[in-house]
Amino acid sequence: MLRSLAIFTASAALLAIGATAASAGPSAHAARTCSAPRYPGQGYFTSLRVAHVSCATGKRVTLAHYHCRVKHGRKGRCSSVLGYRCSEVRNSIPTEFTSRTTCKRGTRRVIFTYQQNLD
Repeated sequence: MLRSLAIFTASAALLAIGATAASAGPSAHAARTCSAPRYPGQGYFTSLRVAHVSCATGKRVTLAHYHCRVKHGRKGRCSSVLGYRCSEVRNSIPTEFTSRTTCKRGTRRVIFTYQQNLD
């Protein structure tokens, strides 16, 4: 009886450790920083961070957002691209503006910052 109690306790401890490790694994790798793509116009991307998507998808969404936005001029805005809802917060001076843009699709996130030159 004492031996079966020891085996049961050890098994329960191993299961608890395994469950903790399994739950920590995906969330630890869910969000990551990627290298930003080359900016196609006058300005540059300064950062790119993704959650629950690959870096390649993050770059694709970032560039698609740029192309959608500049269709409405350098100060243009784009609220959705490739099935993602996008919102941005801008800071500006007369010659440029910087933006932090977040594009969401369910739990998937693409967050990037850029600077757009206006002159």
